[in-house]
Order: sequence, then C-alpha cells, then structure tokens
Amino acid sequence: MPTEHPTAPLDNPVWAALNGPHRAFAVPAPGGLAARYLPAANPFAALADPHDPASWADLAALAGPGETVWLTGLPPAPPPGWDTVMTIPGVQLDGRAVRAEHAPEAVRLGPADVAEMTELVRLTEPGPFLPRTVELGTYLGIRHEGRLVAMAGERMHPPGWTEISAVCTHPDHRGKGLAGRLVRAVAAGIRDRGDAPFLHAAADNTGAVRLYGAMGFTLRREPVFVGVRTPADPGGQP
Repeated sequence: MPTEHPTAPLDNPVWAALNGPHRAFAVPAPGGLAARYLPAANPFAALADPHDPASWADLAALAGPGETVWLTGLPPAPPPGWDTVMTIPGVQLDGRAVRAEHAPEAVRLGPADVAEMTELVRLTEPGPFLPRTVELGTYLGIRHEGRLVAMAGERMHPPGWTEISAVCTHPDHRGKGLAGRLVRAVAAGIRDRGDAPFLHAAADNTGAVRLYGAMGFTLRREPVFVGVRTPADPGGQP
C-alpha cells in the first residue's frame, strides 16, 4: 500500500513550500501574506489566502507595479486592477502509487550542467527552467555519447511532498523509455527521504498525462496556472 501523506499542502503547494522546506528560496511580501520564489529559481508566487484582498495587495507590493507573476491553483479571474496575461489549465497528479526505481545509468546534474539542461528544455518545452532551478532539488540525466538527452528533477517542495518537474527527452531519443526511467528514479530518491512524489502537467499535454497515468500517477485536482500582471498603481487600484 502507498505510504499515507496528508494532502492539504498540495492545495496551495507554492505557499506550503515557501513557508516550509523551500524557505531558503522564498522572497516574502512585506505583510507576510504572499511570497515568491527567487526569480532566478522558479517563476511562481503564492498567496496565503487567494480569497483575501489583503493577500493580493501584499503580492502587488512584493512584485511591484505592472509586473507579471505566475500563480497556481487559483480561480482564473484576479481582483480588479490586475490583468490576466495567460491561463493554462493543468492537472495535479499524486504519485504515491508509482513504482519507484533507481536508474544506475542516470547521472546527477548540477550547476555545471545548466547550459546543457537549458538547451534541452528549449528543444522540448517541458515548462520553465531558470538558471538556479537546478538548486531546488535533485536533477538526474541520461547521456548518450556524452550529450545530455533526457532529464527530470525536483521543483516545488511542500511539506511531505516533492514535485517532479522538467521531464524531457531530446527528440532524437524519444520512444526509448528514458523519461519514464528518470521519473521513477527521481521518485525513488524522493521516497528514500520519506516524501511522496507528485507532479503538475498542462491538461492538454495528453501524451504525458497518459504516460504518467500508466506509471501509477492519479489525478488529484485540476489547477489553473495563471500569469497575472500586478496593478500599474502601487496602491492596488486600476
């Protein structure tokens, strides 16, 4: 049976991470009602309470006027004065039932590999990957003739959970099961330290969602990833 973990931190995973295991990567708002990741590590921000206007005002103060921030798990309509730049319907998948397995062929990736990792992300577009994203957790890769051809790693880290992210394979090496092996290997490392794996994906990325389902991931919720622009007036009014 899968290990039981309270799932409440996944309701607002960015907030839970930045006030928990990822506190070192947090940039808190002046009033303590919002926070964001270091911009060089992760583009996401979070609100203590999405229904509280004071949380939105605190986020506006943190980001500054006319700036775009990304949120997840929220209704797509922000308060008056905010502009919605983009909405991406998503899925949040619970990985407690996944069969985790270390991959001996996988190598640990670090800051020296960021240029190669960034190029692989550019080719495959699995989601945002920034200069310091690699510092958020363990990243594993598979190389072919010295070239990085597949990778996966860890991003958000709410208490008791770790998100698997940046899962991608070079177009020339797809169909070999590399992504699946790396996901299982990252999940094994997460389990080894007593956490449970989860992940997010765009809802229209049906191929990836099917792959994750076949691996044992189960749908927990359907969040919306929202890019919003803060009010031009620092006071929070249009």
